[in-house]
Amino acid sequence: MKLKITHTTVYKYDFPVQVHPHLLYLRPRENPLMRVGEFSFEIDPAARIDWMRDDFDNLPASAQFSQNTDTLSIVSRCIVETSDATPFDFLLRDYARSYPFEYEPLHQFNLSIYRNQPEANAQEEIKRWLAKHFSTGLADTISWLFALNQTINQKIVYIRRDEPGIQSALTTIKLGTGTCRDYAVLLIECARFLGLAARFVSGYLYDPANNGTIPGDMHAWVEIFLPGTGWRGLDPSRGMFCDNAYIPVAHAVVAESVNPVQGSYYSSAPVASMMSSDARVELTS
Repeated sequence: MKLKITHTTVYKYDFPVQVHPHLLYLRPRENPLMRVGEFSFEIDPAARIDWMRDDFDNLPASAQFSQNTDTLSIVSRCIVETSDATPFDFLLRDYARSYPFEYEPLHQFNLSIYRNQPEANAQEEIKRWLAKHFSTGLADTISWLFALNQTINQKIVYIRRDEPGIQSALTTIKLGTGTCRDYAVLLIECARFLGLAARFVSGYLYDPANNGTIPGDMHAWVEIFLPGTGWRGLDPSRGMFCDNAYIPVAHAVVAESVNPVQGSYYSSAPVASMMSSDARVELTS
């Protein structure tokens, strides 16, 4: 499947400001099942672009600006080609086929940052929430994970939230609502509490129902490390394992560290600003 992605982010200020360097997490990550055929930026005002690898081997672009502006426009365009592999086409190590299981020592060491337990008060709330909503005797690991993902999907109500930032798992449990990023953080905290290595993923999602005709935003989901197959994606906001419609851009331990556009500006006087974003993913030939 070949997909065209167009992502536009625009910042408007009341008067010209000095734009500080920005980090742009917008280029999809290539892997054996996904290839980036083309990628380009259109940035106004003009910026110097330097590519870098961060501490999780993501590929953000560093944008350096030399002139003041009252409008900052960042447009990225790319073509990606994904395989048609099914999300369940994998094998687990024998010891990991049933939950609960213990990671082998090398995995325990390598995955330690992805297994950090929530803070004590969060652990208690997560424990109570799971005891209330997630009761299953399923021992098969994949079935168990599917049930956990479905529980979050069914017990949390999806809403579009314009406020910046990502909710904590505690806030999502308390409100019972959240965006895709809030769903992802809750699944990560639940998985880590239950002994699994989990990480946050930011990227794009192809929805054939609109095929890029409806304005959208970047999507977020979770990857959990399963011995024998590695990192596998689950989307709690849709209650499913991830397939080739999911285009990962960046992953991290902490969700906020891979926000798509990161930067600041300087003004000698208070200035109001407004941001708009539009990400569209469509099938192409």
